[in-house]
Amino acid sequence: MGESVAPILLMALAGILAGGSYTLRQNDKTLASLICGLIGMVAFAYAIYVLYGPQ
Repeated sequence: MGESVAPILLMALAGILAGGSYTLRQNDKTLASLICGLIGMVAFAYAIYVLYGPQ
């Protein structure tokens, strides 16, 4: 149970960043939206790596 908490929190962070990216895009802040979305994708990818990567 303890080892699956970090990836869950990273995926939650990725979801928050995706929502922020969407809101920034609606407000015509394209560069900030891209940066926020990119950080969210990295967080999600790292969570997948932590879950399924080499043990």
